[in-house]
Amino acid sequence: MPVEFVAGDLFANRFIAQALAHGCNCAGSMGAGIAVGFRERYPAMFEEYRSRCKATPPTFALGSAFLWREAGKPAVFNLGTQPRPGRGATYEAVETALSAMRATADAVGVASIAMPRIAAGYGGLSWKKVKVLIETVFGDWTGSVYVYEEFREEAGAAG
Repeated sequence: MPVEFVAGDLFANRFIAQALAHGCNCAGSMGAGIAVGFRERYPAMFEEYRSRCKATPPTFALGSAFLWREAGKPAVFNLGTQPRPGRGATYEAVETALSAMRATADAVGVASIAMPRIAAGYGGLSWKKVKVLIETVFGDWTGSVYVYEEFREEAGAAG
């Protein structure tokens, strides 16, 4: 089964996923929720994400999947799920970003991705509906997706 729903700490990466993913706003802010953990663990990625959001025209927008690679760490997919911080994610943006992530993963050889409950916390969407989108986009994928539905402290969470 390509999508597995699990409990634990995404950053402990116990499934040794090649990439981690999270939903982002398109305003250049990673100031709340799990995004803070990404910003702290990947400061150079945060600067690149921020510059893409602030570019004229922006090069990171709703539905985008921006892949960051850094030596010695899992890659990161930043998914454009909401226009600005706070509520405002849309199901269309989530589905488009998930599809873009899958296409990019296939193109660059990423075969395993771990992510939290994207767009259902600060994004404000129904987790039940977002879960269906993940299952739809990745249901027939040849890789593996681990979705952390519930946070549980784990040893090994770097940062």
